[in-house]
Amino acid sequence: MIGRPTACFGVGRGFPCGCLLLELAVETSHALELPLNRHSSGVSNPATCAELNHFSFLALLRPPKHFLKPKSTSTNPSMINSIGSPTHTSVSHADRNYASDIDHQPVRFVHTISEAGRLLPSASQWNSMELDFHLAPQSNTTHDSLPSRYSKSFDYELVITDKKYFKRFVYVSIFIVFVVLAIVLLVQFLPHKHKHHGKSKNITLALNQALIEEIIFSAGNYPSNSPVKFRGSSGLQDGNTSNPPADLKGGFYDSGKNIKFSFPTAYTITLLSWTVIEYHDKYDSIGELDHVKDIIRWGSDYLLKIFDPPNSTTAPIVGRNHTNGYNDVTCWQRPEDMNYMRPVSACNETASDLAGEIMAALSAASIVFKEDTGYSIKLIQSAEKLFEVATKNDTGHHQDCGGEARMYYDSSGYQDELIWGATWLFFATGNTSYLGYATSSFSAAEGEETASEQGVFYWNNKLTANAVLLTRLRYFHDLGYPYEVGLGSSSNKIDLLICSYLSHEIYSRTPGGLILLRPDHGEPLQFAATASFLGKLYSDYLELLRRSGVSCSSEFYSVEMLREFSISQVNYILGDNPMKMSYMVGFGNKYPNHVHHRAASIPLDDQHYSCPEGDRWLYSTDPNPNILFGAMVAGPDKFDNFLDDRDKPWFTEPTIASNAGLVAALIALHDPPCKSSDSNGTNRGIDLTGIFKNLQLVPPAT
Repeated sequence: MIGRPTACFGVGRGFPCGCLLLELAVETSHALELPLNRHSSGVSNPATCAELNHFSFLALLRPPKHFLKPKSTSTNPSMINSIGSPTHTSVSHADRNYASDIDHQPVRFVHTISEAGRLLPSASQWNSMELDFHLAPQSNTTHDSLPSRYSKSFDYELVITDKKYFKRFVYVSIFIVFVVLAIVLLVQFLPHKHKHHGKSKNITLALNQALIEEIIFSAGNYPSNSPVKFRGSSGLQDGNTSNPPADLKGGFYDSGKNIKFSFPTAYTITLLSWTVIEYHDKYDSIGELDHVKDIIRWGSDYLLKIFDPPNSTTAPIVGRNHTNGYNDVTCWQRPEDMNYMRPVSACNETASDLAGEIMAALSAASIVFKEDTGYSIKLIQSAEKLFEVATKNDTGHHQDCGGEARMYYDSSGYQDELIWGATWLFFATGNTSYLGYATSSFSAAEGEETASEQGVFYWNNKLTANAVLLTRLRYFHDLGYPYEVGLGSSSNKIDLLICSYLSHEIYSRTPGGLILLRPDHGEPLQFAATASFLGKLYSDYLELLRRSGVSCSSEFYSVEMLREFSISQVNYILGDNPMKMSYMVGFGNKYPNHVHHRAASIPLDDQHYSCPEGDRWLYSTDPNPNILFGAMVAGPDKFDNFLDDRDKPWFTEPTIASNAGLVAALIALHDPPCKSSDSNGTNRGIDLTGIFKNLQLVPPAT
């Protein structure tokens, strides 16, 4: 029976050179042909390690005959001394009996050899055995010349008989060591492909479809190259009834209605432009860069139309109650079939919230179209005029401005929109006066933020996203004094935000894992999507900084944890939820079929359906005849329950603003292109310096 090998290297008294021990089990039922060397009696002299020239083994083994080469051919039993005897000159009868028993008793315990060549003492009657491999350099003083104070000692010599195999063993061992080291180095230094927990989703397909949704909501002269064929040109008379008349064709309808709201349109253009500025390499790698830029231009063209300088801003086009009782809210009709009046609601300079959002959209879009110099300048000039109008008196905003639009998009404040617009104007122009306004007004905007909206990024609250932008500036292009206080406050706010996303202490989650940023509001997917986007974007910033994560109080959250959070929210939206349903229409095998959307619910059969006739489609239990590809619906309740009912818009209604958030999350989570590895940060698919191209160098303060 073979035992376990044990290596021991003792250091200190009695073991300066170390010892190598091997425990082996031995059965001695058969005679062992083992030569025995009798050590001379007396006290041994000290010896060095080199003089020992052997390894010592503890053995509980019956050695194979062919494996051990004897050092002496003498097997005279008279050479055997009793154990522990220092000076025996004759062989006693007991010694002979003991020697005769060696071949019949299994050896259970043996001694090792000390650095002086002596057997270590033992209270047992078990024997010692030396195995000399002759691997160390030979000494002039052999081990046989070292007397032992113990008389019973068996010496054996193991000789390597085939050097070819030994060399092969050494070479293979060295090769294995180098291979292991190479693998460790590769794992440590090569770029990591981040794995996301949960079922992998086809992010590219989801992104393709989400961008299609924005086209479906287009108003005006419908693009002839659109892949969506159940839509057509509509709203071609918009603006004719305004005073004075204006060309207000274009833009986007919002939600399932046939209303064009300026506020969510501007927010959508700002957010989509931001994603292009950061991730244009990713868009380009999947062939969607021109597509998303077309969407941004479509919206920007409309925003340019609704601003009439020097002191007015046109608000949404809405349908109002008329004598026939039908309007954009009460009539369930395809936009192509509309024939009722569509009045215009206008706002003046007191609409600071709307002005701030529009100036942000135009400024961000100007960076996207920087290669189209004329168009980019036009966008910037309009944004700067809006900023001047909205901030000259600092009178706030008028809650009644916009008419019925305030029923759907009633902004809770204006400070966040103004600093949002000023921040984007700074990036678009490099004019530090806009940055000064944003940083100095940041505290006021924080004071205006309601408790229910803290940490939420959507059409009504830009403070969190603005803090991310200012933090980006601090991390990668810090301008120092006098902006450091505002920039530092922003970065602290974002670290706390990230910790709140991950801690489970501030924001609750549905049983299925969807974060509830506004649990009492409903429509949770739009908030989860933008949280996913901000989380992934910030994790990219941290990785470019070579930071491993963020710390809050005693908790530390890694970059990988932040990415896992971001992908978990998108995966939930795309089908990893208790309903096993994708909340993006057209994605996967199961998705909502009764979306609250006029054009999708009414068949395209060359028939004109009036408002009364449209009601049959609103209340029909049949699935929509037209698939609203890429549209993200409002989503489930806080218990993960969802009703696929067209007449329940709080579950099934999509909006252009919420879809913009989904597009942002998807492009952020998309794998970077393989070619992205330059020093500008595109190793994560992000353009590190592009947003700073227009910034002026500010000399350090003296």
